[in-house]
Amino acid sequence: MNSENIIQNFRKTGALLDGHFLLTSGRHSDKYFEKFLLLSQPKIVEELCDSIARFFMDENVDIVVGAATGGIVLAYEVGKKLDTSGIFSERVDGIMTFKRGFSLSKGQRVLLVDDVVTTGGSVFELIKLVKTLEAEIVGIGIVFDRTGGEIDFGFPTCSLYSEVIESWEPIDCPQCKQGTPLTQRGRTGK
Repeated sequence: MNSENIIQNFRKTGALLDGHFLLTSGRHSDKYFEKFLLLSQPKIVEELCDSIARFFMDENVDIVVGAATGGIVLAYEVGKKLDTSGIFSERVDGIMTFKRGFSLSKGQRVLLVDDVVTTGGSVFELIKLVKTLEAEIVGIGIVFDRTGGEIDFGFPTCSLYSEVIESWEPIDCPQCKQGTPLTQRGRTGK
């Protein structure tokens, strides 16, 4: 799936929103990606995950790992495409961890997946978790990179769509300065 098709799918599903949003990162933006409207479409998810899987198909991936909640769908579908397992991590008291019997083994070849990257915080948390367990990260697959590729995770990265979407600290937010209230949708509660 090419970049233009990806952004068209965000628009077609109503997942690309305009307003004044508080992002999970704590920053504000005038654009928000309601990823679950997109992730609720099985055919679109299958196409997106097929693109990520094809990028990493020669990396001998043992397992695909995403972060709850959007990463659950992506890890499952990319894992299916690579004929391996897809698992997810969760935050417990603010710390990314595995629950529900999920685990990694030392030396296991891991592909990380994420839906939307703004600061890269969730991906960096996943990297830390995987390194703690001494598994080997072979790459990172991202559906939508809001930074235009500015973040270097230190591993081969496949971003299906990458564009610089401005975001601001609340004190610097132009909409806050104009007194525009926050739009209800936004932050995931991380």
